[in-house]
Amino acid sequence: MTEMDRILWMDVENLTVHVEAGIIGQDLERKLAEKGFTSGHEPDSLEFSSVGGWIATRSSGMKKNVYGNIEDMVVRMKMVTPRGTLGRNFLGPRNSIGPDIHHFMLGSEGLLGVVTEVTLKIRPLPEVRRYGSLVFPSFEPGVAFMREVARQRCAPASIRLMDNMQFQMGQVMRPAASFWKAAVDSLKKIYVTKFKGFDPDQMAACTLLFEGTPDEVAIQEKRLYDIAAMFGGIPGGEENGERGYLFTFVIAYVRDLGFDYSFLSESFETSVPWSRVVELCRNVKDRVQRECEKHGITYPPFNSCRVTQTYDAGACVYFYLAFNYTGVSDPIGAFSEIEAAARDEILSSGGSLSHHHGVLSSVSQFSAIKLPIQGEKSPPYTTTSRRREDSTQ
Repeated sequence: MTEMDRILWMDVENLTVHVEAGIIGQDLERKLAEKGFTSGHEPDSLEFSSVGGWIATRSSGMKKNVYGNIEDMVVRMKMVTPRGTLGRNFLGPRNSIGPDIHHFMLGSEGLLGVVTEVTLKIRPLPEVRRYGSLVFPSFEPGVAFMREVARQRCAPASIRLMDNMQFQMGQVMRPAASFWKAAVDSLKKIYVTKFKGFDPDQMAACTLLFEGTPDEVAIQEKRLYDIAAMFGGIPGGEENGERGYLFTFVIAYVRDLGFDYSFLSESFETSVPWSRVVELCRNVKDRVQRECEKHGITYPPFNSCRVTQTYDAGACVYFYLAFNYTGVSDPIGAFSEIEAAARDEILSSGGSLSHHHGVLSSVSQFSAIKLPIQGEKSPPYTTTSRRREDSTQ
């Protein structure tokens, strides 16, 4: 597949591009940008993932609020299977004749065949691309803000809420500042903590990315900042927003660097109804903390979450887990068990196994659904490992 990395054709009038599925995301974006276009699909793995991989995992990008998830962007695809080639020749925007074969391919993770060619929607590059950020007194009002933005359907290209641990990590990893900039930053810190009364050990941060025409971006910015004020949020500056957005692409390198210092780390994600976001985040982090203690993890783990995607009915929540395995006899085994316990807690708290990651092999033990016997009431959430009645039903 690495050799199948060409753009086969581009249709400027209909805003589509047909590519071989092995093309890497950042290479596709670079070639489209040279012509003044973008696919708008920007997953954290843009530097390494291929278009075929996006299809196989039912990928979602950081700018899905404007461009959609991968299933919203696909016009046509071709899959080679042991029994022949699957696909369709139709290039129109929609077809109501029978089941959509694309939905069998999306998220199939290589089980049905190999995606070889894909036609994607494209758009002209936006005139303006501007970052922003917000700071909230704690995670809960930040979630309420995200919910209100989703309710009003005014989300910018990207909007992501980080809990306090990620906020503090971002502050630690800031580049060294000049004398005058350090002085200004100190004054800002005094304003936030002393005058606004924010607790540095409770604060949460939200990064924003606006795209569009100058007028569209200006209107979006005002609307978002006005909503944030309703929940105690204050602007955090464009520079912090850009750094927070781009830090997402650095996380994989931080993870790999950690191996040299006896750290194991990984991320996992879920989608969950809005009414359960705060509860799920709290339950999963509490469960991870208990499991780390149970497995003899000596040092406090990095146990964090962020809300990364918003929908009318819910959100995508990312979890980040890292710990120093010094003194642990089987660190990989311990990590696997801790992650499995975290996923179990996600299911018990009303979340899904995954929002967009390709994780078939690592979560197969959870994927079987136990069907109720005829006449027996089925609980809202049932897994092979654990069941919990939904008391709100």
